[in-house]
Amino acid sequence: MLIVADENIPLIDAFFAGFGEIRRLPGRGIDRAAVAEADVLLVRSVTQVSRELLEGSAVRFVGTCTIGTDHLDLDYFEQAGIHWASAPGCNARGVVDYVLGSLLTLAEIEGADLATRTYGVIGAGEVGSRLIKVLRGLGWRVLVCDPPRQASGADYVSLERIIEQCDVISLHTPLTRTGPQATWHLLDRQRLEQLKPGAWLINAARGPVVDNAALREVLLAREDLQAVLDVWEAEPEVDVALAELCVLGSPHIAGYSLDGKQRGTAQVYQAFCAFLGQTAEVRLDELLPEPWLAQVTLNAGSDPAWALAMLCRGVYDPRRDDADFRRSLSGSVAEQKVAFDQLRKNYPERREIEGLPVKINGDDPALRELVLALGAVLL
Repeated sequence: MLIVADENIPLIDAFFAGFGEIRRLPGRGIDRAAVAEADVLLVRSVTQVSRELLEGSAVRFVGTCTIGTDHLDLDYFEQAGIHWASAPGCNARGVVDYVLGSLLTLAEIEGADLATRTYGVIGAGEVGSRLIKVLRGLGWRVLVCDPPRQASGADYVSLERIIEQCDVISLHTPLTRTGPQATWHLLDRQRLEQLKPGAWLINAARGPVVDNAALREVLLAREDLQAVLDVWEAEPEVDVALAELCVLGSPHIAGYSLDGKQRGTAQVYQAFCAFLGQTAEVRLDELLPEPWLAQVTLNAGSDPAWALAMLCRGVYDPRRDDADFRRSLSGSVAEQKVAFDQLRKNYPERREIEGLPVKINGDDPALRELVLALGAVLL
């Protein structure tokens, strides 16, 4: 059996070596010749897996070690009898940590109290739902927009209300280009111009959910707005002028926690075992290394705002990614595109806040609620 895999997928040997030969390639370099004799194709989000890529090949299983599937031609898979699997929720916590770190940075720059802002989350899937739970657990006001789920009768609001009332808008939708609920350029020029004065916009979903050219022009015209972008409309090419206007920018790594990436490989491995009718014998919990931060101790009476920043940044701070990203934007467009992918390929080890052991010396209900809201483990 020949397995062709994106070289950036972790633990490929640990999970798949027993099935046959593994051939690793850069995700953007996987072409028809590379997959012609492959039985299995394992990718991340940068590889467009279409009829043009697979037609005539031996591939009968495609796995993407990511949440999204907009890079997979699922209609063709069904026609061709190709089985497929994704990894829903695998990196959701990493994205939540990215948003929390971004909020802390924005608050410091503007001297804002995060607890007094109104948050709008657009998209309540695997990522959005986890973010909503954390923000509400912290006691913050959150409005949620998700038209596909709105029919269920849950507490959702319109996109117009999000734009009108929210001080912070965080995007967590899939990318869809057709249909009445298409998300391509969901935030177009008109909606961007209608953002509340002083609003913060965070996009850690897909680049084209926001009209990047329009956002650049709106940010130039409105100095009151602040933007954080992890995703870009023409990746790996970046609108440098837009990046320079953002408070934080990064090369599509919001969900790049070590836990999340390895979780994605494990989920696709389990789906592949099911496809073969075999028992999944390799366990992720036996492969993850010990976290660098073994325990955090807080004293009762500590300032909750300080504790929030310390717990979040003790695990992950997006400002390092922003600095690395900005250094990559020099040189020609071709050099920038190479640098974008190199930052992803060589991304440093990063863990998640969820599961962090925390001990509180003394009785402090406010700190206890904060720790539990973040998903940390209270000792």
